[in-house]
Amino acid sequence: EIYVSNANRWQIFPFWDMGLSVDFQWNKLDADLYDFVYPQRYALLGALATAFNFSHVKLHASVLGTFVQDHTLKSSANTKILKFTPSVFASYQPSHEVDLTLRAFFKQSMRLPTFNDLYYTFIGNASLKPENTTQYDIGITYNQPITHWFPMLSLQIDGYFNQVTDKIVATPTSNFFRWTMINLGYVEILGSDIALQTTFAPIEPLTLNLRLAYTYQRARDLSDPTSDYYGGQIPYIPRHSGSVTFSGHYKTWDLNYSFIYTGERYDSSANITANYIQPWYTHDLSLSKAFQWSKAGLKLTAEVNNLFNQQYEVVRCYPMPGINFRAIAQVTF
Repeated sequence: EIYVSNANRWQIFPFWDMGLSVDFQWNKLDADLYDFVYPQRYALLGALATAFNFSHVKLHASVLGTFVQDHTLKSSANTKILKFTPSVFASYQPSHEVDLTLRAFFKQSMRLPTFNDLYYTFIGNASLKPENTTQYDIGITYNQPITHWFPMLSLQIDGYFNQVTDKIVATPTSNFFRWTMINLGYVEILGSDIALQTTFAPIEPLTLNLRLAYTYQRARDLSDPTSDYYGGQIPYIPRHSGSVTFSGHYKTWDLNYSFIYTGERYDSSANITANYIQPWYTHDLSLSKAFQWSKAGLKLTAEVNNLFNQQYEVVRCYPMPGINFRAIAQVTF
């Protein structure tokens, strides 16, 4: 891979900036396989952006031009793509006295299939199309200091709607141990992210941080209206997921705890009992201690992952580790 990038920024007025960036990327894949196509990809990306920053309002807009050529030993697999994808971001802060921000954005993007997606043995699908997405998002961010020992409370809420054409997903074949990449013709995703974060400082050397996060995502496969499973949740995307993370810092000691929850899923757009996958969750805990000798630093960490030995599968037929331990020693100079 070879990658070259150039970025430029101009300030036209104190409230108005312009930017222009151009990237070039070249990729080549070799393999000692019979009848391999030896692909090469030339990608040129140019982005023109502008930003207006006023007292209460910020506006950002850009357009990205993507030109891609794929060359292989089989001319039928050669492709040329020229795509322009715009985006617009806006935020509004009603008052400087209150840290409350309302924001929204519209964005179009394109995801090219990687060489692994296209050509990896048994998994790759050389007929894959690029994935195109249109995103709409509206959100709110609120930060509020409470007291000296409760210095910050932060709340972030986002609602979004995505339209995805030719979504690239991995799916098992007739053999669960052999997967392949496919395009889903049309997918709509309606979702919401909520995150609450707070910091406690009850005594001077002690700092505690807590973060709660929840995601709702309704990702429906709307490719074929005649299908019996039209509108089913797409494979391996849960409707409900969330996490709780806690950290404490006291002098040279650090304590971290995390709880991760992933709700029920299906391994196919056919949301039937045979394809149902149970929810799973894990608890992870770590404790670390830092030492300092002259200019050298030593940090020792002990971890316990999957604390309660939850038996689960992120992907069907691929069981994940039960309770496991790890010790880390990190030296800095």
